[in-house]
Amino acid sequence: MSSIVNISTYKFITLTDRPELRERILAQCHALDLRGTVLLAEEGINMFLAGSRAAIDAFFAWFKQDERFADIQPKESLTDYQPFKRMLVRLKKEIITMKHPLIKPELGRAPSVPPAKLKQWLDQGHDDDGKPVVLLDTRNDYEVSYGTFEAAKEYNIKTFGEFPDIIAQNKDEFADKTVVSFCTGGIRCEKAAIYMHELGLTNTYQLEGGILKYFEEVGGDHWKGNCFVFDQRVAVNPKLEEAEKVPCFKCGAALNAEERRSPMYVEHHYCPHCFDPQKHRLSHKNLQDPSTQR
Repeated sequence: MSSIVNISTYKFITLTDRPELRERILAQCHALDLRGTVLLAEEGINMFLAGSRAAIDAFFAWFKQDERFADIQPKESLTDYQPFKRMLVRLKKEIITMKHPLIKPELGRAPSVPPAKLKQWLDQGHDDDGKPVVLLDTRNDYEVSYGTFEAAKEYNIKTFGEFPDIIAQNKDEFADKTVVSFCTGGIRCEKAAIYMHELGLTNTYQLEGGILKYFEEVGGDHWKGNCFVFDQRVAVNPKLEEAEKVPCFKCGAALNAEERRSPMYVEHHYCPHCFDPQKHRLSHKNLQDPSTQR
């Protein structure tokens, strides 16, 4: 039976006490034996944690005592093992790197569409006003390769920092349409939707809670494949379960869960099928940076 609770959450809010907040969060996580990554920037917090049910509940009971985070709503999934190797709390310039400093979501969020409403629009083939709906995938190309919404628009970007220029160059594609931007957990599509409003694409929404919230509330309707996640699971299916098999980025071999937890597997670098002891140093360092996700 699955006993580890995995959570992801974020909030855009100005943080002026980041060094002190880092130390308090790190101490609390160590005390509760939690692992994962927390990113702190002037614009807000981005959090990925895993631990026992009791530890997660205790952490958020403590965390929400800070009124700045009282309304934070984590997304959850379950595993039967700890998907993180260590506990990190990092200070960053942005909790999600867009390289567009005019975007300050805490000053006003873009309109959002809840998962059930998006499903209704996709079922009927248009929004409530009869306009065609375009789903815009704001994730990086390798994430998209694991799975995405049917007929979603994506631009094969390598990093989210490429997004502003690409959308500015292609904004005419979205005229007179309802655009719903989406990402893993909501953070990228929130920034994306605000930026598109700045470009004059005012009928743009973000998918509230991202793909993971859609899976939680709706399931896999209108979705194909799995959803890439930034931990040892690599990807989850629409039931929020670890994907049975996912391909190696380098050699394409179909990897099961045990192979993905092998010390001869490092995402984007090698797997047990293509690991070469003469070329590769045996380790299990997680080279993924959560600041590029969600």
